Amino acid sequence: MKMFVKQLAIKDFTYNLPDEKIAKHPLQKRDESKLLVFDKGTIKEDNFFNLDQYISKNSLVIFNNTKVVEARLLFKKSTGTTIEIFCLEPADEYADITTAMLQHKKVLWKCLVGNAKKWKDEVLVKTIWFNKKAIEFSAKKISRHDENFIVEFFWDNVELSFAEVLHLAGVIPLPPYLHRNAEQDDTVRYQTIYAQHNGSVAAPTAGLHFTDEVFKKLSAKNITKNFVTLHVGAGTFKPVQTETIETHEMHAEFFEVSIELIEKILNALHQKIIAVGTTSLRTLESLYWMGIKAGQQSTVNNQQLVVEDLYIKQWDVYEMNDENISAHDALTSLLKWMKKNNLLKLVTKTQILIAPPYRLKIVNALVTNFHQPKSTLLLVVAAVIGDDWKKVYEYALQNNFRFLSYGDGCLLFAL
Repeated sequence: MKMFVKQLAIKDFTYNLPDEKIAKHPLQKRDESKLLVFDKGTIKEDNFFNLDQYISKNSLVIFNNTKVVEARLLFKKSTGTTIEIFCLEPADEYADITTAMLQHKKVLWKCLVGNAKKWKDEVLVKTIWFNKKAIEFSAKKISRHDENFIVEFFWDNVELSFAEVLHLAGVIPLPPYLHRNAEQDDTVRYQTIYAQHNGSVAAPTAGLHFTDEVFKKLSAKNITKNFVTLHVGAGTFKPVQTETIETHEMHAEFFEVSIELIEKILNALHQKIIAVGTTSLRTLESLYWMGIKAGQQSTVNNQQLVVEDLYIKQWDVYEMNDENISAHDALTSLLKWMKKNNLLKLVTKTQILIAPPYRLKIVNALVTNFHQPKSTLLLVVAAVIGDDWKKVYEYALQNNFRFLSYGDGCLLFAL
């Protein structure tokens, strides 16, 4: 299977997306977006407000409660030249994003830098305001690694964490295909209503459609909601630029899942489990493979298995032998390992690449938006519903669905 996946031609996962089909702004009300439902080869069209009508009672719906941070920072050099710094993820010194976000006084971050050639050794400084007090916020370039830079940020207010400083100093990083700067409305609308944990540079956009009213209707059918946290990286927008996906490097992202949720998933395997967004799906499917690793490798090199050994790399799911191990057995192994190590939550990274002919191990259906041509997100959709993704996208294009981050949604039931 691995070689088949590696040889997938990205030209087979493209379509013509006219610019006028891309939603440049959100609708006035979140749940007024259109909903396309695909199940057993049949397409239905409705309003997102009626999502509950298509989900079985007693289902488990899982959301990503990450929060988009104001990761786009604009500094001016002493000459007046603007340097744009885009915060990608913490430097390797930090165990996870939350730890880095809670740093005080200074922090190291991996960044993209616009106008990098014009930024030599100067320490960039900008003034921000907190409780009517001026704060000096500075950036110093430390090193370069390929396209990314390690930047040290420091500020002269010991009370503020880096997350709070970003909120004061930065701008919400809208997707590049919107071709516009963030506006005041985006600070609210490019955020789910349940966003909680700072760390993403892109919204888990399937969740943007949900409102309290939609949640009430789901709850009325005894449909349970729960949350994972996966911090979405800028790599989510990176199209596959090679002829096959063999040489495309999948982005790795931090995620966090509680032991209680894993137990709930285990108990809900006989029901429908719906992932809201490709990020939630990638997290849930990663749990299965981490359970396989926990069950098959009680020790590694005569050492006890540690959380880093569970990290799912790009091709792992096509190389590992799951021997038709059930989701129940895999999750049981993962829980056993967590309890043995006194872990109440799993905090790690996944680089999982989901593409045809991958078959979902835990998730039964996906709520998602309409994705860019030649994107790894479209590969996920193709893995969920097979070649019918072409039929779904053609229908959406012909019936005035709005595409990409601020666009309409769909509910796709897996093959």
